[in-house]
Amino acid sequence: MNISITKTAAPKQKPDQSHLGFGIHFTDHMFIMDYTEGKGWHDARIVPYGPMAVDPSAMALHYGQAIFEGLKAYRTANGEILLFRPEKNMQRVNNSNRLLCIPEINVDDCVQAIKELVKVDAYWIPSAPGTSLYIRPFIFASEPALGVRPAHSYQFVIILSPVGAYYKEGINPVKIYVESNYVRAVRGGLGEAKTVANYAASLKAQVEAKEQGYTQVLWLDGVEKKYVEEVGTMNVFFKINGEVVTPALTGTILPGITRMSTIELLKKAGVPVSERKITIQEIYDAHAAGKLEEAFGTGTAAVISPIGEFSWNGNVIKVNDGKIGEVSQRVYDTITGIQSGELEDTFGWIQKL
Repeated sequence: MNISITKTAAPKQKPDQSHLGFGIHFTDHMFIMDYTEGKGWHDARIVPYGPMAVDPSAMALHYGQAIFEGLKAYRTANGEILLFRPEKNMQRVNNSNRLLCIPEINVDDCVQAIKELVKVDAYWIPSAPGTSLYIRPFIFASEPALGVRPAHSYQFVIILSPVGAYYKEGINPVKIYVESNYVRAVRGGLGEAKTVANYAASLKAQVEAKEQGYTQVLWLDGVEKKYVEEVGTMNVFFKINGEVVTPALTGTILPGITRMSTIELLKKAGVPVSERKITIQEIYDAHAAGKLEEAFGTGTAAVISPIGEFSWNGNVIKVNDGKIGEVSQRVYDTITGIQSGELEDTFGWIQKL
């Protein structure tokens, strides 16, 4: 794929690495590629970061035909730049595309676009411990038309953001509110896609959870409201009586890249892992029996988030005395060690720029 590059004439001042936050600062450039029906994806370009001209009748604004991804670039102690399984994120782009009737995109082209953009803005990759360069690819329907149908034109865009820890708690356990009223997804819907609609559907419950002092929401299934699905920004795992259990992918849960990596890592280490349906009652029963040993979430933004507390219908339980567990710590240390280049990548997950 040929990518034209136009450098900015006014580079920004980089933010202080100790106060990056998450998704607040953006680099000097962005990638854009257009899709036109009958022509396909075309006109790949890297241009200065800035406002985009979007028609008021752009179909994404009216009918929500938009998807996105999230991954990171890391700078090692010796200055190398590493990407963690970028091809898996781009394969997931196409799964989301299929579900939203967006034209599929070449995975190798997507990875190339990410690498070229990261190279152009490599100066922005932070080097302080725990920091990284967040990569946000997204696609939206750009056709100016009103009418409920798949659009005929789209834009594929990639922006970059230097980031610190996703949660202010860091690797310390977070408090999770179990949602029993609102629902996020049902089978046959868009639950397994990384689409803007899923996140819009989660906002009301998230706001109410935060008002009660909880970091995130744990969603239950949308039909019986008893089976555990995922946390708003993470897949979820439980260690029960020596076995690590995570909800099976049944079409309502996003197939996380960190989730996939965690399962592969644990299996290689000989830790019993199962993917199955699990009820919230089972979690509470395991806690009552003293068998709920750990709980943690996995995702690109935070990598691993230990869970120290659940609140379900007013019933609050503490997990592992509110401390990080041995499995959570091991998974975090291994994945972040591979991502930073401090540990050998025996899985073949890393791509170097």
